[in-house]
Amino acid sequence: MGKKTFLTFIKGLVILFGSVFVFFMGAGYYLSGPYISYPPVMHRYSKPVWSHANSEILRIMTLNIAHGAKSGFNQIFLPTTVIKSNLQNIGSLLLREKPDLVALQEADGPSLWSGNFSHVNYLANNANYPYAFQGEHVKGLRLSYGTAFLSKTQISDPVSYTFKPSPPTLTKGFVVGTIYWPGKPNRKIDVVSLHLDFFRGSVRKNQVTELVSKLSKQKNPLIIMGDFNSGWRVKSPMEVLATKLDLKTYKPEENEIATFPLTNKRIDWILISREMDFLSYQVLPDSVSDHKGVLAQLSWQSE
Repeated sequence: MGKKTFLTFIKGLVILFGSVFVFFMGAGYYLSGPYISYPPVMHRYSKPVWSHANSEILRIMTLNIAHGAKSGFNQIFLPTTVIKSNLQNIGSLLLREKPDLVALQEADGPSLWSGNFSHVNYLANNANYPYAFQGEHVKGLRLSYGTAFLSKTQISDPVSYTFKPSPPTLTKGFVVGTIYWPGKPNRKIDVVSLHLDFFRGSVRKNQVTELVSKLSKQKNPLIIMGDFNSGWRVKSPMEVLATKLDLKTYKPEENEIATFPLTNKRIDWILISREMDFLSYQVLPDSVSDHKGVLAQLSWQSE
């Protein structure tokens, strides 16, 4: 079976099981409003400290952690011990690379299908992150998951947004908050962990429109990280988002950068405001998820 045939098969399964899910669980699950906005829960575990206390470099990372399933078919078939072992491997990666700020996607709170414990809090404890918060873009029916942040310093004013429902796929969204630049407590940056729909480009386009509507009201420079489920093409959601918010990324048209091994595509990105520059940018080789982690070091442009 070729890759295109396989992906078509998977999409068919999503439609089938999504339709069954809606039928049995009730369409009202998808019709809870155009979006949900609420403050996520912030957890503090220890004394905050930057990874590079005497530097003005910000070290950031994004990773879709796949509900703790690594590259397994589905987390519902895995025992809790295996899921925790997979998360410990992610924690070891974070301890090795020492990012100051980590954006997570497919990050679970206590959920029936993934061990009934908070994966975000588990990673924060295992990787020594003083602060963590999660936005629940899917909540109910004993499921809780969405996007999240782990941080070495407090993220102020955290908010979670859930995009408009898009059945048969479950809802996606983003979390946003504010940090200060290392060594510059008066220099504030708004940071976003984002997950866009994987199934349809039209849905991703609408989600980007929602995202721009929300973030265009932010006054601080922006960092957006996450699983965009999109490459960089003219008028693609990626290109539209960057244009509308005046953001840039690292070598957007580079074909050799792949973050999703199954399709060998680049769908996980880091976008930054023009006040910042990339000092380094790399896709990590570690197979701790079905996605690869993306790690970058940022500097502030000379004033």
